[in-house]
Amino acid sequence: MLRTPTARVLDEADEPAVLRLLAGDPVGACVLAGRIESAGTAPASLGAPLWGIGTGRGLDAVCLAGANLIPFAAPGAERPAAIAFAERARRAGRRCSTIVGPAASVQPLWELLAPHWGPPRDHRPRQPLMAIDGPPAVPPEPRVRPVRTSEVETLLPAAVAMFTEEVGVSPLRADGGAGYRARVAELVRAGQSLAWIENGQVLFKAEIGAVSRAVCQVQGVWVAPAQRGRGIGTAGTAAVVEYARSAIAPVVSLYVNDFNAPARAAYARVGFREVGRYASVLF
Repeated sequence: MLRTPTARVLDEADEPAVLRLLAGDPVGACVLAGRIESAGTAPASLGAPLWGIGTGRGLDAVCLAGANLIPFAAPGAERPAAIAFAERARRAGRRCSTIVGPAASVQPLWELLAPHWGPPRDHRPRQPLMAIDGPPAVPPEPRVRPVRTSEVETLLPAAVAMFTEEVGVSPLRADGGAGYRARVAELVRAGQSLAWIENGQVLFKAEIGAVSRAVCQVQGVWVAPAQRGRGIGTAGTAAVVEYARSAIAPVVSLYVNDFNAPARAAYARVGFREVGRYASVLF
């Protein structure tokens, strides 16, 4: 471990070392691993700089500095990494809408950035990270299926409602919602958006928002308000797990707010177990 680490912008030559680092925690690193497996580590192809500390074959930590600031550090490297990444982030100024990732990496980074970037709109320091690597423990809802490209407009209001309920602001507030609409359509085209749609209404929806070779991460789980309390979320999530494990990756993960007791209980019934902790800082 470097005593006084300095973060540098990584390039394509660093890709093997980055993947070795992320392989130490495939579930916690799913979002980063998926991006790097598909785009590499060169800033031009990745779409944002990837900072790292360490040299040669050994990297101790990385941080993707894009629309989301996503740090990931090896155990024991979290504090030195936070110091190095906070220095670069302060110099660059806040350009992200969220800091998110494993809590052990996010928390020390946010402590250093808070005097410069705070106060945030929301801070969620304890978000259980859960995973399942076998069949769901409850029967899946058979009417949950991949959304068709012709159904994007049907899906969009439910996606907006989920985002607004979860994040606290509408995704349509920026650029008239064009960016969010494009993201919803992209997931549909990729076969990573699933829903139960009946008579033109979405009763349940979820996305597989991040995909690596080893793990995928479920995001955006939502049940129509009038349908809640009937087990739809549990059976729907079981269907997502069944589909994801057969078509996308062998391990399915998600993270959930610690205060959302009903969701945590539903995921536990499906067979998810807690394997770590995430943290999010929302601006």
